[in-house]
Amino acid sequence: MTYQQLSWQTVLDILVISAGLFFLYRTLLRLGTWKIVSGILVAALFFVVASLLDLKGVEWVYRNVSHVAVISLIVLFQPELRKMFERAASIRKKIDKPQDPGFFKLIAESLVRMAESGTGAIIVFPGRENIAQWVSAGFRLEAQPSLPLILSIFDHHSPGHDGALIVKNGRLDALGVRLPVSQNERLSSDYGTRHHAAMGLSEKSDALVAVVSEERHQVAMFKNGQMTPLKTQTDIVAAIQNHYRAEGIFKQFLSTKGSFRTIGLEIASSVAVAVVLWVTIISGQGEMIEKVISVPVEYTATAENVVMTGEKAKEARLHLSGSRSDLADLSPSTMGVKIDLAKMAAGKQTVFISQDNLRLPKGVRLLDVDPASIEVNISKLSRILLPVKPQLVGSIPDGLRMTAARVVPESLLVFVPSGDAEKSYKNITTTPVYLDNIRENTMVYCKVVAPQSVQPVDKRWPDVEIQVMVEAKSVK
Repeated sequence: MTYQQLSWQTVLDILVISAGLFFLYRTLLRLGTWKIVSGILVAALFFVVASLLDLKGVEWVYRNVSHVAVISLIVLFQPELRKMFERAASIRKKIDKPQDPGFFKLIAESLVRMAESGTGAIIVFPGRENIAQWVSAGFRLEAQPSLPLILSIFDHHSPGHDGALIVKNGRLDALGVRLPVSQNERLSSDYGTRHHAAMGLSEKSDALVAVVSEERHQVAMFKNGQMTPLKTQTDIVAAIQNHYRAEGIFKQFLSTKGSFRTIGLEIASSVAVAVVLWVTIISGQGEMIEKVISVPVEYTATAENVVMTGEKAKEARLHLSGSRSDLADLSPSTMGVKIDLAKMAAGKQTVFISQDNLRLPKGVRLLDVDPASIEVNISKLSRILLPVKPQLVGSIPDGLRMTAARVVPESLLVFVPSGDAEKSYKNITTTPVYLDNIRENTMVYCKVVAPQSVQPVDKRWPDVEIQVMVEAKSVK
């Protein structure tokens, strides 16, 4: 990285990449898909080493599969990417807090009572994100919370005791709700379905899920894919209150387990990886190379009463210099040589090809061009009357003969280059008329076919009418 490249845009670029890498890492770590990412990072590291060692074969393979690989990664990590975008979209949304100050103590007391009696339970406290897409079944309740009601809901004889209780706006919203079961292996198989269901919902949303184990007689809180066992009523109250406090996007991503030293190390690693990626990309894409490309030569319309005559150059070979990324995106069809004939007077003109009459992208420099110049002949126009000759192809079917082929109009007023008016221009012709299928008198409309130097006086060639007259052959 040179001093010239080290600008505030560079620093901002690296910081944005670092933030994206850090948030992606924390999301993948929380969702338990880090093993897949480890393999991808090994492949990326191999590519970086290959680029530094200038291994052209490996670079070619990576460059040709990179587009497909990006699409594959998007499909592979679609749930994780969706989760990140949902988190970003819910930054400004507020959590509806319970208004009753005794709500937290009531829920905590219920959980402790059920833990002591060995009653299994699962209670969900939604966050900013909507959990409707992740839960199913259940019964609407819309009830004011109370200790007897919560205990009765999770009583073994209650029809909804195996499902979850949803708490919204300080009220008991629904019971008997089914939650998505976690698919990762971070939670031991020793835990039952309730724990795995709580883990699944906490991975897919920002909800807080409280679980009471009927076997262990313990209360555990699940948040952001992490399980935290709680022993006292005070700890339970603090956990629920912390959930309802306003959280910024950074606190959401930093809320998983880990010391400040660990988080600092992760941030430093993200910045280091971002710097390596930035330097690798810039050094690879910014490498100055040369390239030869053929482009078309385009001519604009001439001024009135003059025309371009003679042979025209159709293409030019450009020797260009620029960065690898700029030259890789060049398209010959969009960067032709443009010759402006509108202001040229009659006579022989020499046009030198330079960057002024080329549509080169910014950062691409012209080193050489073949041909270096183009000769253009501009002639004044003379007005003459040329006959129109029909272009008849094939022959009339057997038993018939053609008696006449008339053209309407028989001649057209045209412009031809001065000096040639009385030499080579004898007539102009039409598009072909095929006689093989003509069995009766026929009228056909055709286009005019003329040399490029011959132009219509009315700016546009008219359609001409050809009348083919036939009759039966006489039998002798």
